[in-house]
Amino acid sequence: MMTYKNAIISLMTTSIICAAAFLTLSNESSTRPDQHKQQLPDAYMENVTAIILDKVGKISMKIVTPKMLHYAQNDKTDFIDPQLTLYHKSPNPWFVESRTAQALHGINNVVFKGDVTIHHPADYNNPATVIKTTTLTVHPNERTAETTEAITMIQPNSVIKAVGMHADMDSGNIRLLSQAQGEYVPNS
Repeated sequence: MMTYKNAIISLMTTSIICAAAFLTLSNESSTRPDQHKQQLPDAYMENVTAIILDKVGKISMKIVTPKMLHYAQNDKTDFIDPQLTLYHKSPNPWFVESRTAQALHGINNVVFKGDVTIHHPADYNNPATVIKTTTLTVHPNERTAETTEAITMIQPNSVIKAVGMHADMDSGNIRLLSQAQGEYVPNS
């Protein structure tokens, strides 16, 4: 009689453990694909050259990247080795490149990271300018760029180091935010 009672208790315990394990595993498998699916890109492009026109049909921006991934969640786009060209009133555009960039919700804000270089050839109002930093946020529609990181700005006969910068790409005005130190570098 004792053996029969022990067998029933063991069978019921095993059944409860199996049911709990089944429910746990089935619940995990139903949530994991959704979580995994949200992390997968919904679009992938290679060797991209995208040209964006303004309202009157003039080129306002060009993006060149060997690899671009878009994620539906947050409308996020990742760029590898991007090159951004921003056209404005001056005949010479601004060029921005880095190791990576990320745009959220379209291209209103693009964050460039890793060996960021901004270049603007000389025009009738501004000298040739190269700025190097680690992180830069570009607002293409506003034609501005900014960083709170350390920068090195190189212009003819000068090298300026500072922390933080705001650039108005239409006017060419560059405002250094703090700790600016310049060095005169004569032409050789």
